[in-house]
Amino acid sequence: MVDSVLAEAQLTLTQLDALVFGRGPGSFTGVRIGVGIAQGLAFGADLPMVGVSTLAAMAQRAYNLTQSAQVLSAIDARMNEIYVGGFHCLENGDWVTIQEEAVLAPELLIQVFSERVQAFSMGAWSIAGTVWKAYPELASQLHLQISDSGVLYPEAQDMLVLAYHALARGEEVNAEHASSVYLRDTVTWKKLPNRK
Repeated sequence: MVDSVLAEAQLTLTQLDALVFGRGPGSFTGVRIGVGIAQGLAFGADLPMVGVSTLAAMAQRAYNLTQSAQVLSAIDARMNEIYVGGFHCLENGDWVTIQEEAVLAPELLIQVFSERVQAFSMGAWSIAGTVWKAYPELASQLHLQISDSGVLYPEAQDMLVLAYHALARGEEVNAEHASSVYLRDTVTWKKLPNRK
């Protein structure tokens, strides 16, 4: 797939400026696999890497579709928690974080996000991600002017704008320093009965 995309663009891997990767948050295994593949390609081509937030990529997608400059992205983190982040698009197309990315119980979103937004006196927001369908009452409980962007998942093409600005800020790293962001510090797994 990588070869076919490069061939379509009439480029080789070594002609690229950097490799962009989804750093998470998201599925532990999926994020690790994505980072690992990107690291392998970057090592082989001696390219720097730029990590892009899954939640910010969803905000960019929502902006592309709706022109909403303020987006609250949230996805299911399993174990009765959600990953959430709030973003504001600047006039130059770069994004600033209004609500730091966090993993929390859905019922805490109302308190945490409402306090943060009130501190910034923000206006209308667009929502993106799967959480809003899983917990339909959350959006109305925020007591904000909210519209649904229809965005459920991030798309690779939306990472490019974010990576462009990150590169301009000098945020690229060598492949060996590329890492994922899980937000959750510990995970406890329970063995099923009669399993070793």
